[in-house]
Amino acid sequence: MKTTSLTIPDVILLEPKVFSDERGFFFESFNQAKFEAAIGKKITFVQENHSRSVKNVLRGLHYQIQQPQSKLVRVVAGAVFDVAVDVRKSSPTFGQWVGEILSAENKKQLWIPEGFAHGFIVLSDTAEFLYLTTDHWAPDHERCILWNDANLAIDWPLDGEPSLSGKDGQGVLFEAAEVFA
Repeated sequence: MKTTSLTIPDVILLEPKVFSDERGFFFESFNQAKFEAAIGKKITFVQENHSRSVKNVLRGLHYQIQQPQSKLVRVVAGAVFDVAVDVRKSSPTFGQWVGEILSAENKKQLWIPEGFAHGFIVLSDTAEFLYLTTDHWAPDHERCILWNDANLAIDWPLDGEPSLSGKDGQGVLFEAAEVFA
């Protein structure tokens, strides 16, 4: 597995070694020991989520202010542009974002530690998105930052207007968001 720290070093791109031939492919999608060596700490995942969305659906930017979740995310069908925003006030990269295309074809995964808001937009006709989390979903503690906040200036690869949930359309501006110390 190849690991690359992104411009926000705590967010790590993981690329598995894929074995392909005319019959198909095989790769190790998760190995606890290799994963922990790559991120430098022990992790326990407690929940796995699977979503399916159509083109131009934008989900996010979500995080939990209590019971924060670290996430290991990947796409098993289609493609998305995946984004992590640093919401840790004490971080030198506070308010900065990173984005990567994750797809069934490239098989890349993204490690997003707690303290980040997370979102994605679907680039393909449909996409199936899987993510492991280190804590359970806690709707009372969930927060949402507005996806198109001009101060964040996320360069979403839009193809028309995104399709949003009511909650995501009412996210708060970054400057008004509840953040981590």
